[in-house]
Amino acid sequence: MSLSEKFIVLPFKKNRGNIVPGEMRQASSAASAEKIATAMSARHLGVAAYSIQVDEESGDMTSPKLIIAYGETADLAVN
Repeated sequence: MSLSEKFIVLPFKKNRGNIVPGEMRQASSAASAEKIATAMSARHLGVAAYSIQVDEESGDMTSPKLIIAYGETADLAVN
């Protein structure tokens, strides 16, 4: 198992009364993820940036760590 750290930004929206994640965006670093999340925060119900561990062989994501969050967000459910 080969793990690497990746950075993602998730916008959140309401769907049938629940807060759900929108389309994930990748970032090159924690600082970049924070910058993207900040820029997106005015246009979305909520935005969160995370660092995650990705298994390069299977694509499984684990160990999400919140970098920054704005507005209403939901828990990130990963394996």
